[in-house]
Amino acid sequence: MRVRAWIGTLVFLVVAPGVVAGLVPWLISGWREPAAWGPPVPVWVASAVLVLPGVWLLLDAFVRFARASGTPAPIAPTSRLVVVGPYRFVRNPMYIAVVAIILGQAVLFGNWWVVVWAAVVAVAVALFVYGYEQPALAREYGDEYARYCANVPAWVPRLRPWEPS
Repeated sequence: MRVRAWIGTLVFLVVAPGVVAGLVPWLISGWREPAAWGPPVPVWVASAVLVLPGVWLLLDAFVRFARASGTPAPIAPTSRLVVVGPYRFVRNPMYIAVVAIILGQAVLFGNWWVVVWAAVVAVAVALFVYGYEQPALAREYGDEYARYCANVPAWVPRLRPWEPS
């Protein structure tokens, strides 16, 4: 089961965030810098501030699902609610990470169409979270999920990690 969870998690990582935060921004921007000499240092720094923590947060969240013997994919969930690591600060770290990665690319490549893509992704994610994911998690985990939602915000991280009792 653990091997299947890791394989499923890796496949989902490539298929979902890999396409949304990698392939599509590349198709939009061609990953071409706006000037032949490349972006200035502040642009590199601003991009890195978005992309690097976004990648770390995304990978960390995916690892936590695999360790819980499941995947982030709705078709192969974990048997228990994942409320460790970044999930102690915010309920949707993967979605936040994906949008941050996309915005970092928009900054680096100076491409407003990538910003538009980030907005489309953010709206689609919010519709998915509120229309499907939260109701499904409430049905699956009941009171445990209700307590989690009452203590951990969906989009703006807490300053201190939540300690489930």
